[in-house]
Amino acid sequence: MFGLGVQELVIILIIALVVFGPGKLPQIGSGLGKAIRDFRKAVGGEDRERPKDEVAKKPDGKELPR
Repeated sequence: MFGLGVQELVIILIIALVVFGPGKLPQIGSGLGKAIRDFRKAVGGEDRERPKDEVAKKPDGKELPR
């Protein structure tokens, strides 16, 4: 993993915590996760969306409005 050990990763995490603060880190992590997911989707060419003819249903079998 890029030659980084546990100690280096902990130091990087502490520096990020000091620079961005505890309130901003979850937002940064969420944005980074979405970016990676979108990148993989674009590169892989996979379409994980449901087909248009598939209708969403509740557990009791009733259809949900779109």
